[in-house]
Amino acid sequence: MDRFSKLIEKKGLAVLDGAMATQLEARGCDINDELWSAKMLAEAPELIEAVHLDYFEAGADIGTSASYQATVPGFMKKGFSREASEALIKRSMELLISARDKYQKEHPEKELLTAAAAVGPYGAYLADGSEYRGDYRVDRGAIEAFHRERMSLLTEAGADILACETLPCLWEAEIILDVAKELDAPCWFSFSCRDGAHISDGTPISECAKRLDGEDIVKAVGVNCTRPEYISELIENIRSSCSKPVVVYPNRGEEYDPVRKIWLGAKNAKDFGAWTEEWYGRGASVIGGCCRTTPGDIAKAAAFRNRII
Repeated sequence: MDRFSKLIEKKGLAVLDGAMATQLEARGCDINDELWSAKMLAEAPELIEAVHLDYFEAGADIGTSASYQATVPGFMKKGFSREASEALIKRSMELLISARDKYQKEHPEKELLTAAAAVGPYGAYLADGSEYRGDYRVDRGAIEAFHRERMSLLTEAGADILACETLPCLWEAEIILDVAKELDAPCWFSFSCRDGAHISDGTPISECAKRLDGEDIVKAVGVNCTRPEYISELIENIRSSCSKPVVVYPNRGEEYDPVRKIWLGAKNAKDFGAWTEEWYGRGASVIGGCCRTTPGDIAKAAAFRNRII
């Protein structure tokens, strides 16, 4: 059994980390760039490792690498060589594993802490908001090659599981699934959703969950970067057609403007611990945060987990 599945089996509820970009900005990093937080893999890797440590110290069982928007073509577009670009992608895992190992050395009782590699959709590389629409016009071969390159590098760098996340369409998930099978790499699939029943391109989340249910390489199915008020209904829709563990890590309720690269509106005011209790009650096995969440939010999720195990 893979490390991620062992963690869920042991704890019943595993806590995932929260936003990387939000914490880098809090440390003074300028990430208003096509590379987003991946920019700091080259400029300030020590800050990325520090953020990972903050989340483990807050109680996260699972850390997620800063590779969501880290791609070879993305780095090369910024002037890095292919060799340097590949090294930066591997660095994202090395920083996470280093933080995990440092924390575990000080807390040997913390077993099965998991290093997940963030695998964003093709639209994240385009940095034009299409990761929330799925309308990029590229043939299957190009999408497959794009994902294979990064997924191979992250697997080689020691990822325990591939977090295939913020997926706006089922057809891209199916391409990633084929690559994961080819690499024999455990993975979870997490979709961005427009409401409580549909992913970003309008496909029912239940259809996505049903498609992935019979795939052994898929260890969990869920949603992320979605408004928290939609999550309970989404969990129910996933569970209606899928027996896999459910992973949820919503944003804090604000709307993202991909053109200006800013967040608009107020955060959802509900306490993250209360959300965690609700989502766990609906059947989620892994709970964490996406954009605009903080170690403070993750600490509240961990406090709830500690009360029930």
